Amino acid sequence: MMRSLNYQIFLRKEPEGGYTVIVPSLPGCVTYGETVDEAIAMAREAIELYIEGMLARGEEVPTEEGLLEYTLTVEVPG
Repeated sequence: MMRSLNYQIFLRKEPEGGYTVIVPSLPGCVTYGETVDEAIAMAREAIELYIEGMLARGEEVPTEEGLLEYTLTVEVPG
């Protein structure tokens, strides 16, 4: 049986070019792409492989159910 899970991803533009992608809900799930589209495609593949590995080890797959998102602004010196 297949089910669909949603994961938030963050893309960071790198100074040397391209984008690094992290998946906060899956610690250590990080990938890279030359373009935004490639980075998103690589993220999808990385998430699928990450989850496959978890399932193979009998681990529970984390979900983002009940996750609240908020952007916090703070003031810093300088």
